[in-house]
Amino acid sequence: MVRFAIVGYGNLGKGVEDALLKRNDAKIVGIFSRRDPQTVLSMGTPVYSYDTLFEMKDQIDVCILCGGSAKDLPIQTPEISQYFNTVDSFDNHGEIENHLKNVNDKITDTVSIISVGWDPGLFSMMRLLSQSVLGSFETFWGPGVSQGHSDALRRVEGVLDAIQITVPSEDAMTRARDGETNLNDKHTRVCYVVKGDRDASEIEAEIKNMPGYFLGYETTVHFVDAAYLRETFPTMPHGGFVIGSDGDSIMEFKLQLKSNPKFTSQVLVAYGYAAFEMKEKGLYGAHTVYDVAPKYLLKNNQSLL
Repeated sequence: MVRFAIVGYGNLGKGVEDALLKRNDAKIVGIFSRRDPQTVLSMGTPVYSYDTLFEMKDQIDVCILCGGSAKDLPIQTPEISQYFNTVDSFDNHGEIENHLKNVNDKITDTVSIISVGWDPGLFSMMRLLSQSVLGSFETFWGPGVSQGHSDALRRVEGVLDAIQITVPSEDAMTRARDGETNLNDKHTRVCYVVKGDRDASEIEAEIKNMPGYFLGYETTVHFVDAAYLRETFPTMPHGGFVIGSDGDSIMEFKLQLKSNPKFTSQVLVAYGYAAFEMKEKGLYGAHTVYDVAPKYLLKNNQSLL
């Protein structure tokens, strides 16, 4: 029985709770939130203040960190990983190396697996395989809602709520299957923003110049009301492709997700078990999915060969 804590309770935290409740080899010790615990409606799991997490060190095997990559995880993952085994879904690709170092610098005898999800995460594995076998890969995201980019939008001053849709280019995907590489203009990013009192032009400029998220991409910003956002995007679908080709052979990995946070949560839980196994074997430090042997994701795995 692995004892888990869920840190943060947005869409991702709810998905993690749901996934863990379906496992008969998991115990959820609690949800730890910066909100008033009495205002957090869980699926039955006890809710505690984030500040009490460190008082429960001996009761928790793995913390699954469900905060955002823009503001939460750069602080929380190094802080919590000093005392707990952790898994996070940090998804700012350009900052992964720095994040890995910052977490590793804080660790002595714990395990942290960072940037877990489907991209980075499963897609990272497919890129490595495509590059090593065929010598090339191209990644396409969408069409769908990006959690990380939507979270980054909501962190902009004057934004009350927001959703970002990533749209892949069908023409670029066809050229990737034909063996073309280094493709430009593979995606467009479409932002739907509910704003407060701040000037719309200032918000749009800040969004389009946000490094690691929108800078360098074709980005469109639409200002809408809350009802439009709620009615147009009731769920959070997403997906994408990793395509490798040398002109003769094609490797293609596709994900089509009805719920981005639900699937990401399931990946986080799988790697939570891996973190527990790696701690048992003394494999301390900060890791990415490249460092995690697949056998740590699932016990009794030999029959799958």
